[in-house]
Amino acid sequence: MRKEYAQSGEKASEETPETSQVSQFIGDELERIARDGAQRMLAEMLELEVREFLQRARYERGNEHRGYRNGDAPERTIGVGLGALNVRVPRVSDVPTEVAPNGFPSQIVRRYQRVSRTTQRTLLYLEGLSSGDFEPVFRTILGETAPLSASSVGRLKEQWQAEYRAWAQRPLADQRSLYVWVDGVYLDAGQEDEQTALLVVLGLRADGKKELLGLGLGYRESTESWASVLRDLRDRGMRQPILVIGDGALGIWAALRAVWPQSRRQRCRNHKICNVLDELPQRLWARVRTDLRQAVAAPTRATCRERLEKIANDPQQADQATAGETLLRDLDDFLTFYDFPKEHWVHLRTTNPIESIFAGVRLRTDVTKRLPNRENARYLVFKVIERLSQNWMGITAGSLCRFVQR
Repeated sequence: MRKEYAQSGEKASEETPETSQVSQFIGDELERIARDGAQRMLAEMLELEVREFLQRARYERGNEHRGYRNGDAPERTIGVGLGALNVRVPRVSDVPTEVAPNGFPSQIVRRYQRVSRTTQRTLLYLEGLSSGDFEPVFRTILGETAPLSASSVGRLKEQWQAEYRAWAQRPLADQRSLYVWVDGVYLDAGQEDEQTALLVVLGLRADGKKELLGLGLGYRESTESWASVLRDLRDRGMRQPILVIGDGALGIWAALRAVWPQSRRQRCRNHKICNVLDELPQRLWARVRTDLRQAVAAPTRATCRERLEKIANDPQQADQATAGETLLRDLDDFLTFYDFPKEHWVHLRTTNPIESIFAGVRLRTDVTKRLPNRENARYLVFKVIERLSQNWMGITAGSLCRFVQR
């Protein structure tokens, strides 16, 4: 038997298994009633919104033509503070352009919306909080009686740490990564003035699926920091990848020569373009950027090289010799992608696979201003990536991966 006391100080009745089940049923029933009420209210508000837009009630005629009711959009679920609500947004057809250029735009439920903006902001914020901030924000969702404590938050962080360490120590000998993208991603974390560099290694397996391989902490993007990350992967059984895609940072390429000297190299197109533009006056940026992108889209290596050399020797920018030298530097490593299946080129020319991942990560970490602990920041990023990875797309024409050779 367990005895509970009400906030008023009066003794509550003893709780038996039978009364516990009844309390749970009543609590669930209250949730259902509140959710059903909110769902009906939402449907009524959407109906009112359409009525005001058309300026007439259902089955009424209006003086001005503003469109016709056209049933409802397919039902979808939207997450709100109460849980999940099912909703069908009314549709309107034949809307005059002068009335609404983009048709009937519901301001209550936006197109493709799956969660309320308040809930979305709160959840994104929670993912970057320190331990001391978890409790008050959770209570904004769960109420003042939510059973949260510093110890429960501490246990959550310990669980994340254990999961990260298990992932970071797992053997890698069972499969081989054909392509590997590497990049240093900077986060505001730690007590130091400088930003923390997360050295990210993303691999493509032979089945065409992407997999996060490494997430090291480094000082800037030094050779030793990168070498430490690559040696750890090698020591856990990872075989050298066929192709490594990265930016122009010297640290990764020096480390690659030391750890996996036989791996081929591909420089990121976007970073190369940015480096070239940095050497040019801003008035030339738009034209040169377009020319470079068209050159890299050439169907053959020879054509691409010819176009790039022409851009580098453009007489209109003769006084910008440094830009031409930057463009032609390590040009062979810039054109390696031509040796691989054409369907894969769009993935091999840039480090975008990593950039797209960290766009989602930063959405969740930037709200914290600065993460005070570097290791906690790494655990947080790992958990965010782990969740985002459930929606990762495979490489185009993944079936061709089995034909990729050195």
